[in-house]
Amino acid sequence: MSVEIELKFIVSPEAIAGLPARLAAWPHQHSAPQKLTNIYFETADNFLRSHDMGLRIRGFDDSYEMTIKTAGSVVGGLHQRPEYNVAISKPVLALKKFPADIWPEGCKLAPLQKALQPLFRTDFVREKWVVTYGESEIEIAFDQGEVSAGELRETLCEVELELKQGEARDLLALATALAEQGGLRQGSLSKAARGYHLAQGNAERERRPLAVLKPAAKSTVEQGMVAAFELALSHWQYHEELWLRGDKQARRAVMEAIALIRQALVIFGGLVPRKASADLRARLTALEPLLEDKTTEPQVLCYSAEYLQCKLALTSWLMTGAWRPFIDAKSQAKLDGSFKRFSDIMLGRCAADLKEAFTRTLNEDEYQEQLPRLTRQVLAFMLLSGAYPDSESAPYIDSWRELQLAVAERRQGWYEGCRKQALSHAPFWLNGAVR
Repeated sequence: MSVEIELKFIVSPEAIAGLPARLAAWPHQHSAPQKLTNIYFETADNFLRSHDMGLRIRGFDDSYEMTIKTAGSVVGGLHQRPEYNVAISKPVLALKKFPADIWPEGCKLAPLQKALQPLFRTDFVREKWVVTYGESEIEIAFDQGEVSAGELRETLCEVELELKQGEARDLLALATALAEQGGLRQGSLSKAARGYHLAQGNAERERRPLAVLKPAAKSTVEQGMVAAFELALSHWQYHEELWLRGDKQARRAVMEAIALIRQALVIFGGLVPRKASADLRARLTALEPLLEDKTTEPQVLCYSAEYLQCKLALTSWLMTGAWRPFIDAKSQAKLDGSFKRFSDIMLGRCAADLKEAFTRTLNEDEYQEQLPRLTRQVLAFMLLSGAYPDSESAPYIDSWRELQLAVAERRQGWYEGCRKQALSHAPFWLNGAVR
């Protein structure tokens, strides 16, 4: 078994011609372009997909390799998944060649192999450079081709950076340097994910409402913090894809993700010094007005250096634990404490802040002045309420969101009713049942 650590980028049409020269700028070993074919398999009931597994046979020249990837994690465009590779003499599945312990409990290989059928395929030309960067060896693959499922097709034009030896921080640093000239954006969707979507009919992707963060049970404050940023980054990545595919309203969801990052920095600001996130906050500040400009074209902004480097700054901050060198023993002890207890304290502060702002009737100008505060605290509720059942937290949060929406849309006739309704709800974190 190996664990892949790689970054995926989509390449804009304008950047294709100059990309090989950019990749060859570092000390490297070059491999000539090679045509690759990947055939992905699945059962009629999506058994592998339901267990977050992917199975393929790859052909190159006269050689074949069978690969299975099991459940892993994706942070931004950084993918980490256990991977098992087996050489085979012909393009025929032989599941028994994989380790027996990778399969879900109760899985019977013979019936599974019989049920597996080709689902989609990728055909592309790959050119590779193995680059020495910092203390690490990083393989850069430039892929051009297509993914297809039946009559449906989608163009592939990607760069993948895979850490072969060394440290993830060198991978991220190389990616940041590569981003300087623009023309790249982080891709959260693997070739396989795009193929599965085509195989399912290529239905239009729908916008997703921001979900309440649901951290793992007994999470520490630090684990909750990481989960908060990962939620924001996932929301950003998903809606960026929709924006680029023509959904103009998805821009607001991208902006919501940026605002969520900002609010997470505030929530944990008492434990993580501002200097620990100075670069990230500076890049967010530069990006925000570009997103707020309604005339901004996503095909321009999302492939710009400023946009990519901001996202890479967050990815790097998360993956390298960049805050840790700035944390003293006292703060680390607090970060090691219960996220549930921390959240309850912060929820109380958020509620007190809103009560202070909205305890009396306001005029239109005053409501508009309080809208940024209201927006921030609603986002805070989304990050801090996950220890409680939705049935307990949703009525409270939704009442404040109704007020937020009414003020944002200037529905003045709704203000008073929404304000009174929001203030009428008892704090669920004092009375609710922990999930």
